[in-house]
Amino acid sequence: MRYVDMHCHLGLMRDGLACAREAEVRGIGILDASVTPAGYRASREAYAACPNVRVAAGLHPWWLSDGTCGDADVDALAELVSDTPRVGEVGLDFSTKHLPSKDAQVRAFTRVARACAEHPLDGRLLTIHAVRSADTVLDILEETGLVRESVCIFHWFSGTSDELARARRAGCWFSINAHMLATRKGREYARIVPENRLLLETDAPPSNTTFGCAELERELADTSERLAAIRHADARELAYRIAERSAALLDL
Repeated sequence: MRYVDMHCHLGLMRDGLACAREAEVRGIGILDASVTPAGYRASREAYAACPNVRVAAGLHPWWLSDGTCGDADVDALAELVSDTPRVGEVGLDFSTKHLPSKDAQVRAFTRVARACAEHPLDGRLLTIHAVRSADTVLDILEETGLVRESVCIFHWFSGTSDELARARRAGCWFSINAHMLATRKGREYARIVPENRLLLETDAPPSNTTFGCAELERELADTSERLAAIRHADARELAYRIAERSAALLDL
């Protein structure tokens, strides 16, 4: 694999299957983060024949916040993760817009985390949304033991420096995207994250855009090059090492 996108939403693209097939030709691996249990089931079927794609079972906190999903979906995800090693997008969002659903989000994420802990699987991996909530996410990961037993990836980390230090001490991973590198804080975080916990992502597709494999590859390449410059590393060697560890995590 030349690149591996560790957080992408193929199911939200206009033609995710075409993107996945072209990505295989281009040597790009993809972790497809679903946003609902129903979306996971659909993607699992849609990309079953794509050897470069792994699908994660998720329930995005935004879908809980706006009422699209509810307790039945939380129950469904808790059941799915009992035999699904890749989980996400899951997590918490305590930004102003989504804060009213804080309690429901915490209950849901705790339920899913406990289900993962009760059904340990080799290669367990979670890709986690944590907006203004990293400490609470870490509380739940530590309480359930997932932070020790699984690969816990903070996608597009935007917490405080103290939260970053805590996540680093806990052994968490971090997937870096172009949005993160657009801010001074994000660039500094990308500089100090241990390299052996560093991954790439796009969080594609952007809203209301036509986004395909060419755009995905361009964004991964640009993020990789900018990351190398920030870390004063050889761009080719860094890209190779990140792709190698990412492929190992996904068993590609």
